[in-house]
Amino acid sequence: MAPQETRYLRVDSPLELHELLESLTEPGGASLRLEGEGEASLPVLVLDARLGETLLLDISAIREILGPLRRGQRFRLEGQVHGKLLRSPWLSLEESHEVDGRLQCSSACPEWLEVLQRRASYRAELRLSMEVGVILRALHGELGGASSLQGDLRDLSVQGCRVELPAMASGALPQAPERLELELCFPSGQRFSVQAEVRHLKPEPERYLVQAGFHFGDITPEQERLLWFYVREIEREAARHASDGDTTRAPSALFQSSESAPQVGRRRAENYPTAMARRLARLAAYLDAQLLDLQQGHGLDSIELSRNADRLLMLLDEDREELLFALSCLTHEAHLVQHGLAVAVRLVDLVATQQLPQGLRKSLVAAAMIHDLGKGMLPAELQHAQSLNAAQYRQLKAHVALILDQAASCHWLSRSVVTAVVGGINERLDGSGYPDGKRGPDLPELARLAAVVDVVDAMGRPRTDRPAWSVASIYRHLLSHPERFEQRWVKRYIAHFGRFPVGTLVRYAGGELAWVRRLDRQGKPSQVSRVEQAARPQAGLAAPLYDGALTALGESVEALPLPPA
Repeated sequence: MAPQETRYLRVDSPLELHELLESLTEPGGASLRLEGEGEASLPVLVLDARLGETLLLDISAIREILGPLRRGQRFRLEGQVHGKLLRSPWLSLEESHEVDGRLQCSSACPEWLEVLQRRASYRAELRLSMEVGVILRALHGELGGASSLQGDLRDLSVQGCRVELPAMASGALPQAPERLELELCFPSGQRFSVQAEVRHLKPEPERYLVQAGFHFGDITPEQERLLWFYVREIEREAARHASDGDTTRAPSALFQSSESAPQVGRRRAENYPTAMARRLARLAAYLDAQLLDLQQGHGLDSIELSRNADRLLMLLDEDREELLFALSCLTHEAHLVQHGLAVAVRLVDLVATQQLPQGLRKSLVAAAMIHDLGKGMLPAELQHAQSLNAAQYRQLKAHVALILDQAASCHWLSRSVVTAVVGGINERLDGSGYPDGKRGPDLPELARLAAVVDVVDAMGRPRTDRPAWSVASIYRHLLSHPERFEQRWVKRYIAHFGRFPVGTLVRYAGGELAWVRRLDRQGKPSQVSRVEQAARPQAGLAAPLYDGALTALGESVEALPLPPA
């Protein structure tokens, strides 16, 4: 999306100019912006505007700017009317005086205004890392048995918005009252409430969410003014995040986080069993948003990938076993997101003993995080197919090239790492892999290692065409195919993560079930959390058992497959 400045048109026709200036004199019709003061809008009243003569303003509410204005700091007026955003050229103070306790000032009346014409249905789309939480409340009654739902704003117009909500909203909203209250919660702490009606619901089961479209009811002039302000600020902030955007521009104040602002959003409303799982879910939210951006034709955000690769390494360095367990706690994220995070964590953890430079570790974790996102850019019917014919299989291979092209814009990423991990993770020693069918001598060591980590996680996850494999079955499969998988890395993987890896559901001799939280030096579970049924760890997970309480359970006899999310 191009920066909005390129879309303004100059209006200097006396008749049109007179009408637009008149609109600025309406209550709440104008705001004032100081040159060099970022993007902050200040309240101002336009008392009179005479073409070719004087512009008279009341700045009683912002008296503190009189000094800078007298010293020559320029200003301009902004406003909106009838679907148009207006702004004046830069103006300078000529006179100021007090009238009945009101502070008034004047300047030359602008000879032209710039106009940004908007369609009434124009929607400003939020980009990666632009997080605006939404709270939905029933005006009367409840929503699916709850007093409210939380979601994430995806786009906004004066007429309505699109919100991502938890999958359960598919059942709650059709029974909702005719109108709901929507409260938009910006990172700065600013909030905006409006009544709205549900217009459409689009479930996205692979992402465990539903896209909901809302139409705003009768809005007041003040609400319309604020909505146009939010639309403009979202578009301006989105332009900063675009691949060709100007990131040197000051960010919108709406998106400057305030520590006192409550945390609102779809994932923030979810309950995770551990603090580490909640922190990992924030990384998953980034990866999920990046996946959506790619599906919508936007590029890979190099800056955000860098930041989140650093964050994942920080979590790994802080407590590797807590992070490994947290991988099993993600249930509200897309399959590609869960898989990418798991491969990234285990790949870097497996090579941790080799004292790699931090820059190389960062490239490893970043490449692994995104290695499969190209699949999300393929046609939906191909992504969900339970079996592939020869033509579809050839089409599937294209996902590697798609993400390699995107990664080329991340200049801080090691080219050799990206080539090995993204380009080689699906290759096999015997040439049976893809995309190029390379054989052993042509595969770098890192590609051989990444292939082992990738297959262990992929086979350990349930799919639409088969259930998840157990750890023991996966290990046997890898060991029985030395022609495909580098046995040195298979054996290192087994030795490093053990028979009962952290994050595995195990059954004890007496039938008790427990999630492995930590291992001792012999690779045996040293801390576990008991559960009543084979399901992913949930909020309220029992405190870990260790020492005597763990001994009382006896020996763990079986590692179970990962339950469905």
